[in-house]
Amino acid sequence: MIGIIILGGGGHASVVAEALRAAGEDVLGFTDRDLSEATLAGDIRCLGTDDIIADHDPGTVRLAIGIGSVKPSSARMKLYEEFRERGYRFVTVIHPSAVVAGDTELGEGAQIMAGAVVQPGCKIGEATIINTQASIDHDCMIGRFVHVAPGATLSGGVTVGDGSHIGVGATIVQSVSVGTTALVTAGAIVVADVSAGAKYGADLDR
Repeated sequence: MIGIIILGGGGHASVVAEALRAAGEDVLGFTDRDLSEATLAGDIRCLGTDDIIADHDPGTVRLAIGIGSVKPSSARMKLYEEFRERGYRFVTVIHPSAVVAGDTELGEGAQIMAGAVVQPGCKIGEATIINTQASIDHDCMIGRFVHVAPGATLSGGVTVGDGSHIGVGATIVQSVSVGTTALVTAGAIVVADVSAGAKYGADLDR
Protein backbone atom coordinates (compact mmCIF):
# COMPACT_ATOMS: atom_id res chain seq x y z
CA MET A 1 0.00 0.00 0.00
CA ILE A 2 1.33 3.42 -0.97
CA GLY A 3 1.23 5.83 1.95
CA ILE A 4 -0.47 9.22 1.87
CA ILE A 5 0.79 12.60 3.06
CA ILE A 6 -1.76 15.30 3.82
CA LEU A 7 -0.83 18.83 2.75
CA GLY A 8 -2.12 21.12 5.49
CA GLY A 9 -2.52 20.77 9.23
CA GLY A 10 -5.78 22.54 10.10
CA GLY A 11 -9.36 21.48 10.69
CA HIS A 12 -10.08 20.22 7.18
CA ALA A 13 -6.91 18.12 7.31
CA SER A 14 -8.38 16.33 10.34
CA VAL A 15 -11.52 15.54 8.35
CA VAL A 16 -9.44 14.25 5.43
CA ALA A 17 -7.33 12.09 7.76
CA GLU A 18 -10.44 10.55 9.33
CA ALA A 19 -11.94 9.75 5.93
CA LEU A 20 -8.70 8.17 4.70
CA ARG A 21 -8.28 6.04 7.79
CA ALA A 22 -11.93 4.97 7.70
CA ALA A 23 -11.30 3.83 4.12
CA GLY A 24 -8.30 1.76 5.25
CA GLU A 25 -5.61 4.01 3.79
CA ASP A 26 -2.14 4.43 5.29
CA VAL A 27 -1.72 8.06 6.42
CA LEU A 28 1.98 8.77 6.88
CA GLY A 29 1.50 12.24 8.37
CA PHE A 30 0.87 15.84 7.42
CA THR A 31 2.84 18.88 6.35
CA ASP A 32 2.13 22.59 6.69
CA ARG A 33 3.81 25.63 5.19
CA ASP A 34 3.40 27.43 8.51
CA LEU A 35 3.93 24.94 11.34
CA SER A 36 2.93 27.54 13.93
CA GLU A 37 -0.64 27.35 12.58
CA ALA A 38 -0.89 23.56 12.38
CA THR A 39 -3.70 22.29 14.61
CA LEU A 40 -4.32 18.77 13.33
CA ALA A 41 -5.30 16.73 16.38
CA GLY A 42 -4.75 13.11 17.32
CA ASP A 43 -1.83 10.87 16.47
CA ILE A 44 -1.18 12.10 12.91
CA ARG A 45 2.53 12.88 12.69
CA CYS A 46 3.74 16.31 11.66
CA LEU A 47 6.42 15.60 9.06
CA GLY A 48 7.53 19.21 8.64
CA THR A 49 6.88 21.83 6.00
CA ASP A 50 5.84 21.06 2.43
CA ASP A 51 9.54 21.01 1.52
CA ILE A 52 9.86 17.46 2.89
CA ILE A 53 7.73 16.12 0.03
CA ALA A 54 10.85 16.36 -2.13
CA ASP A 55 12.39 13.62 0.05
CA HIS A 56 9.85 11.17 -1.41
CA ASP A 57 9.95 9.91 -4.97
CA PRO A 58 6.59 10.63 -6.68
CA GLY A 59 6.07 6.92 -7.23
CA THR A 60 6.34 6.07 -3.53
CA VAL A 61 3.76 8.38 -1.99
CA ARG A 62 0.39 9.95 -2.75
CA LEU A 63 -0.84 13.34 -1.59
CA ALA A 64 -4.13 14.67 -0.21
CA ILE A 65 -5.01 18.33 0.13
CA GLY A 66 -5.95 19.17 3.71
CA ILE A 67 -6.99 22.77 3.09
CA GLY A 68 -10.63 23.83 3.16
CA SER A 69 -12.16 27.27 2.59
CA VAL A 70 -14.96 29.59 3.67
CA LYS A 71 -15.02 31.55 0.41
CA PRO A 72 -13.51 31.17 -3.08
CA SER A 73 -9.78 30.58 -2.77
CA SER A 74 -6.96 29.60 -5.11
CA ALA A 75 -4.98 27.82 -2.37
CA ARG A 76 -6.02 24.26 -3.29
CA MET A 77 -5.51 24.92 -6.98
CA LYS A 78 -1.97 26.22 -6.40
CA LEU A 79 -1.01 23.22 -4.27
CA TYR A 80 -2.51 20.77 -6.72
CA GLU A 81 -0.85 22.27 -9.77
CA GLU A 82 2.53 22.72 -8.06
CA PHE A 83 2.81 19.10 -7.01
CA ARG A 84 1.26 17.63 -10.16
CA GLU A 85 3.89 19.49 -12.20
CA ARG A 86 6.51 17.77 -10.04
CA GLY A 87 5.03 14.36 -10.83
CA TYR A 88 3.07 13.66 -7.64
CA ARG A 89 -0.43 12.20 -7.72
CA PHE A 90 -3.38 13.02 -5.48
CA VAL A 91 -5.60 10.43 -3.86
CA THR A 92 -9.36 10.61 -4.38
CA VAL A 93 -10.93 10.52 -0.91
CA ILE A 94 -14.30 8.82 -0.34
CA HIS A 95 -15.50 8.29 3.22
CA PRO A 96 -17.10 4.83 3.55
CA SER A 97 -20.37 6.39 4.74
CA ALA A 98 -20.72 8.50 1.59
CA VAL A 99 -23.07 7.32 -1.17
CA VAL A 100 -21.58 7.82 -4.63
CA ALA A 101 -23.38 6.57 -7.74
CA GLY A 102 -21.39 4.10 -9.78
CA ASP A 103 -21.30 6.26 -12.91
CA THR A 104 -19.98 9.35 -11.12
CA GLU A 105 -16.87 10.85 -12.74
CA LEU A 106 -14.48 11.86 -9.97
CA GLY A 107 -11.46 13.99 -10.80
CA GLU A 108 -8.09 13.30 -9.24
CA GLY A 109 -7.92 14.54 -5.66
CA ALA A 110 -11.68 14.97 -5.26
CA GLN A 111 -12.93 14.50 -1.69
CA ILE A 112 -16.34 13.07 -0.78
CA MET A 113 -16.82 13.33 2.97
CA ALA A 114 -18.90 11.49 5.57
CA GLY A 115 -22.61 11.23 4.81
CA ALA A 116 -22.40 13.00 1.46
CA VAL A 117 -24.58 11.78 -1.40
CA VAL A 118 -23.71 12.02 -5.10
CA GLN A 119 -26.45 10.75 -7.40
CA PRO A 120 -26.17 9.31 -10.95
CA GLY A 121 -24.83 11.27 -13.89
CA CYS A 122 -22.63 13.65 -11.91
CA LYS A 123 -19.13 14.87 -12.63
CA ILE A 124 -16.91 16.18 -9.83
CA GLY A 125 -13.72 17.99 -10.83
CA GLU A 126 -10.16 17.73 -9.57
CA ALA A 127 -9.50 18.60 -5.92
CA THR A 128 -13.15 19.51 -5.33
CA ILE A 129 -14.60 18.97 -1.85
CA ILE A 130 -18.09 17.56 -1.34
CA ASN A 131 -18.18 18.06 2.39
CA THR A 132 -20.04 16.39 5.24
CA GLN A 133 -23.67 15.49 4.43
CA ALA A 134 -23.76 17.59 1.27
CA SER A 135 -26.26 16.30 -1.30
CA ILE A 136 -25.56 16.39 -5.05
CA ASP A 137 -28.52 15.22 -7.11
CA HIS A 138 -28.55 13.73 -10.60
CA ASP A 139 -26.62 15.17 -13.55
CA CYS A 140 -24.76 17.91 -11.68
CA MET A 141 -21.54 19.17 -13.23
CA ILE A 142 -19.17 20.51 -10.58
CA GLY A 143 -15.87 21.99 -11.69
CA ARG A 144 -12.34 21.88 -10.33
CA PHE A 145 -11.32 23.24 -6.91
CA VAL A 146 -14.92 23.80 -5.80
CA HIS A 147 -15.96 23.51 -2.15
CA VAL A 148 -19.52 22.36 -1.49
CA ALA A 149 -19.70 22.96 2.25
CA PRO A 150 -21.42 20.75 4.86
CA GLY A 151 -25.15 20.29 4.45
CA ALA A 152 -25.44 22.08 1.11
CA THR A 153 -28.00 20.71 -1.37
CA LEU A 154 -27.74 20.84 -5.16
CA SER A 155 -30.84 19.76 -7.07
CA GLY A 156 -30.65 17.97 -10.40
CA GLY A 157 -28.78 19.44 -13.34
CA VAL A 158 -26.90 22.14 -11.44
CA THR A 159 -23.59 23.40 -12.85
CA VAL A 160 -20.89 24.90 -10.63
CA GLY A 161 -17.85 26.55 -12.19
CA ASP A 162 -14.22 26.10 -11.16
CA GLY A 163 -13.10 27.57 -7.86
CA SER A 164 -16.55 28.41 -6.50
CA HIS A 165 -17.69 28.05 -2.90
CA ILE A 166 -21.16 26.81 -1.96
CA GLY A 167 -21.74 27.71 1.69
CA VAL A 168 -22.97 25.63 4.61
CA GLY A 169 -26.61 24.62 4.23
CA ALA A 170 -27.12 26.45 0.93
CA THR A 171 -29.73 25.13 -1.51
CA ILE A 172 -29.47 25.43 -5.29
CA VAL A 173 -32.62 24.58 -7.25
CA GLN A 174 -32.63 22.47 -10.39
CA SER A 175 -30.77 23.48 -13.55
CA VAL A 176 -29.18 26.62 -12.06
CA SER A 177 -25.68 27.55 -13.20
CA VAL A 178 -23.10 29.01 -10.80
CA GLY A 179 -20.17 30.68 -12.54
CA THR A 180 -16.47 30.31 -11.80
CA THR A 181 -15.08 31.64 -8.48
CA ALA A 182 -18.57 32.58 -7.31
CA LEU A 183 -19.66 32.59 -3.66
CA VAL A 184 -23.02 31.24 -2.50
CA THR A 185 -23.25 32.18 1.16
CA ALA A 186 -24.36 29.92 3.99
CA GLY A 187 -28.07 29.14 4.01
CA ALA A 188 -28.79 30.87 0.70
CA ILE A 189 -31.55 29.55 -1.56
CA VAL A 190 -30.41 29.97 -5.15
CA VAL A 191 -33.22 30.17 -7.71
CA ALA A 192 -31.39 31.95 -10.55
CA ASP A 193 -28.03 31.70 -12.27
CA VAL A 194 -25.04 33.22 -10.47
CA SER A 195 -22.46 35.08 -12.56
CA ALA A 196 -18.75 34.33 -12.44
CA GLY A 197 -17.10 35.99 -9.45
CA ALA A 198 -20.43 37.11 -7.97
CA LYS A 199 -21.78 36.64 -4.46
CA TYR A 200 -25.30 35.28 -3.92
CA GLY A 201 -26.88 35.51 -0.48
CA ALA A 202 -26.56 37.49 2.72
CA ASP A 203 -23.39 39.37 3.63
CA LEU A 204 -21.89 37.14 6.30
CA ASP A 205 -18.51 38.85 6.63
CA ARG A 206 -17.38 39.05 10.25
